[in-house]
Formats: sequence, structure tokens, C-alpha cells
Amino acid sequence: MSKVSKRFYLYFFLASTVVAGALSFYASSHPDGLEKVAEDTGFLDTAKDSAVSGSPLADYGISGLDNERLSVGLSGIIGIFVTALVAFAVFAIAKRFKSGAKN
Repeated sequence: MSKVSKRFYLYFFLASTVVAGALSFYASSHPDGLEKVAEDTGFLDTAKDSAVSGSPLADYGISGLDNERLSVGLSGIIGIFVTALVAFAVFAIAKRFKSGAKN
């Protein structure tokens, strides 16, 4: 990997972290399209909780953390890191399979 592409990935990762950590708190609190239609047609009350609704990062925040701004920001940063780790693992495995196929 060239020095330019490493720098690009580093800047992209830093920008993503800033957006997820600092700016995500200011995202719209209005419902998304599906939730809006469910609300307008009157069947929103019949919705069931997700199977992961009790997880530590449910509803774009960290459960047990009272500061909403910090909760949303940290959950965004955790999401960035988890996504980066999964992507790194997938690409490392794909690279290993690709190099193994040449031999």
C-alpha cells in the first residue's frame, strides 16, 4: 500500500470518527419514512421491540450512560471502530485466499 493511500485511509478514518463522535448528536430526531408512515396510518403502537433492543448500544446510545451527548458520541465512535475491525478482517481473509489461489 502506498504512502498516499495510507494517508487517505487515515484521514478518512479520522473524519468518520469526528462525524460519528461529535456531529451525530445533531442528526435529525424526526422519524424515518417507515416510522412516519406507521405513525400516520395508526399502526405504530403495534410494533414490537427488536431482538437486540436491550443491547448496550441499542437506540444509538450507550445504555446506563446518563449524558445523552456523550452516549450518542461514544456509540458512534464504537460503531466506527467495530466496522473498521470487521472490514480489516474481511479484507485480510480475502487477501489470504487470493494469495493462496495463486500458489
